Amino acid sequence: MTCPSPLIFTYNTLLVAKGFHQRPDIDFTETFSPIVKPVTIRLILTLAVTNGWPLRQLDVNNAFLQGSLSDDVYMTQPLGFVDSTKPHHVCKLQKAIYGLRQAPRAWYNELRSFLLATGFVNSQCDTSLFILRRSGHTLYLLVYVDDIIITGSSKS
Repeated sequence: MTCPSPLIFTYNTLLVAKGFHQRPDIDFTETFSPIVKPVTIRLILTLAVTNGWPLRQLDVNNAFLQGSLSDDVYMTQPLGFVDSTKPHHVCKLQKAIYGLRQAPRAWYNELRSFLLATGFVNSQCDTSLFILRRSGHTLYLLVYVDDIIITGSSKS
């Protein structure tokens, strides 16, 4: 049996926008981060504990990268990836990236569209609460930025 070499490294990088350079009403008009209200969390957790429902927590990896941008957003070419033939050109973003002020809203809109298309109903009191009722069972889904809590009357 051989052991993996301790000299093997994995390099991870993350492209992040300099959102602090964005100016309100010029570079973006609306920001929004899906944060469930504390009273909603207490209510759903009370329902789960009282009824013995299972609780699941999910952390969505690369959540902000899933959001589609509704506005044109440009950024300078990232260091190390500058096109030598066009060094002064900029990149037009197709999807949101971390650091953009619009990223949380774009992610929420993408998630909300998917959940509504699959039968969930968005709460009118808390935009971060989604409810699904099917076959006599109820499922509650709470969204806190890129974390999700799920509970309901059926394990399946």
